[in-house]
Parts: sequence; structure tokens; C-alpha cells
Amino acid sequence: MAPKKTAKERLQEFWNIFAKDDDVLVVISADPDSIASALAVKRLLRYRVKSVTIGYLNEIRRLSNLAMIDLLKIQAERMKVLKSDRFNKYVIIDSQPCHNPGFEEIQYSAVIDHHPVTQGWKADFVDIRPDYGATASMMVEYMRAAEMKPSVALATALFYAIKVDTQNFEKKALLADAISFRYLFNIANQNLVRKIELSELRISELNYFKTAFAEMKISKNRLYAHVGRVRTPDVLVIIADFFKRVHEVAWVFVSGIHGEKLVVIFRCDGYKKNAGILAAKTFGQMGAAGGHRESARAEVPLKNLAKPDQDFTTRTLRRLTSRHL
Repeated sequence: MAPKKTAKERLQEFWNIFAKDDDVLVVISADPDSIASALAVKRLLRYRVKSVTIGYLNEIRRLSNLAMIDLLKIQAERMKVLKSDRFNKYVIIDSQPCHNPGFEEIQYSAVIDHHPVTQGWKADFVDIRPDYGATASMMVEYMRAAEMKPSVALATALFYAIKVDTQNFEKKALLADAISFRYLFNIANQNLVRKIELSELRISELNYFKTAFAEMKISKNRLYAHVGRVRTPDVLVIIADFFKRVHEVAWVFVSGIHGEKLVVIFRCDGYKKNAGILAAKTFGQMGAAGGHRESARAEVPLKNLAKPDQDFTTRTLRRLTSRHL
């Protein structure tokens, strides 16, 4: 078994794949962890390459992510507007090439991630640590190995990313995550972190709560609510997390229609229950479904639902999920 690499050895191997005349594109699917980690890569390469650009594949809709970009003045561009001949080196961070069809056509120089290892791709430099709670924690280690103290903006981004990906350390994380988090604590702007965290809902989206309250049904400590058509599935997550705070409720099921798909959000205490298993049992044969013990999600093309269920209601949601409880 090969000896474990030190942070300085990893950093040097990463630096070694770049040259002064390189134009680097850091590729992400934008969320707090990937955005913050991409910023750290940009800082690590600042004086070592010709240019570094952050390119994101997805459309950024979640208000807290937009607030993060706006308040921290983060420069990033949508990948579809970037010309590929501008770059000769590519880094993918907080993801892997096979995670999205839009990533697969690129030959990456470096892959840095904390998700489970996948196969079918190659890169000159690979650092994947699935036991870490956040890629941002890994990037703090790189910066400390480089003896670079992050700016307030970068520290705030990394701090917020670790908070989000570990769910305030309620999800599985390593001591390494806690060490990085503690290091950033006195550098990050906590007021900005709170401002980003509180940027969740637009005024127009309050109507979805109105619908959820009108539609919700509670039975046997289970809360069900079908919200109808939504502009973004993120609002279903926010509503489900809100209902999860009700003391007498052990299970929360919130659904809505986005595009041509039914989206169902599952929440439970994760103690003796398993939301991921229930999601897979209920909707796995019809679409994509799964998740963790305490939180899960299903996305089902409407055409895959049985004919009577295509006119989806709270009653339908209750019937389908109760079958497997």
C-alpha cells in the first residue's frame, strides 16, 4: 500500500501540471461547494498560469446561490457562452466527468472532488476523497499547504460551502472538515454568511407556501402536500424543510410539477426511518429516486405515471407513499 501523500505533495503535483502560458477553465455544476472550491483553484493558480476562468454548466436558479455570487462579487460564466478554443487546460471540481453529459466531452487535466469515485475517464491529476464532507475542506488544505491566507471573500465562500455540504455538521464529516471550518471562522464575514443563508425565497414564491398550507394533509404523523406547478423544484425543498420542523410530524412528503416531471421531496428524522429507501421503493421503477436516510428526492416523467395518477394531487401522493410505509 502506497504511503499517504502529504498536503504539500498533493499541492506540488497539482501545480506541476500547469505552465505560465496556460489558459485554464475550471468547470463546475454551480452550488456553494463548487463555486467556493473553484475560487480557491483560481487563487492557487493566480501567478502560475496566463488566465483562469470559472465556467458553470447549469442555470443558477437558487436564490441563495445567486446571493452568494452577487454579495461576494464572484466572476463566473455560463459554459455555453464560452469558446472552447480559448482554453488549453481544464479542471473539474466538486464533480467528475461522468456526472453530467455536458462534462463528458472534455479532457481534464485535473479532477478534485469529494463524491464517490466513478470510472471511465482519465486525468493527469486526480484527488478524490469521498470521506470528506466538502470539497471546500480539501481546498483549504491546499491553500494552507501553499501558505496562502484566503481573502475575506474567499474565506466566506469556503466557510459557507462547508456549512452547506455538511448541513452544519449534521451530515457525516471528518475531523479534517472541522479543522478547515475552524480555520476559516475568524477570517470569514459572518454577517455575509447569514445574509446568504437567509436569501431563500422571492416574494412571488410565498404563494407556493399558501398552496402548501391549503393542500396539506396530516395523518399518522405524516404530512403530505402537493403544490402543483412550480417555477423551480428548489421551492419544494424549502417547503419540505419548513414542514420538517413541526414537532408532531415524523415524515414529510412535498410534491410539485416542474416541466414535464413530477418532483417529490422526502424528509424524515433518519433515526429509525430511511427516506432514500422509501423514495426508491415508491418511484424507482418510474424515474430517478433515492437519497440519504433523512432526505431524498424522486423525479418522474409525467408520462411514466399510471393514467389515473397523471392528474396528481395530495391524495395521490399519500396513496403512493403510504403503500411502502
